[in-house]
Amino acid sequence: MSKGIRVFHRWTGFALTVAVIINIAALMMKSQAYWIGLLALFPLIAMIVTGLYMFAEPYIIKARAKRTEAA
Repeated sequence: MSKGIRVFHRWTGFALTVAVIINIAALMMKSQAYWIGLLALFPLIAMIVTGLYMFAEPYIIKARAKRTEAA
């Protein structure tokens, strides 16, 4: 599962980059629409969630190992 989350995080980073480029291009053409501004929000939220999971994962594994050791 951890490998799948890392792959998803990587591809979401790619989607975020594309969304930001589209947003910048729309700003240059002065055709800013509301939905273009929100385009980068969805990959950003997914990256925050997966990034926090990957950050906390080693600590969760250590805590589970300690609980198993104590039992």
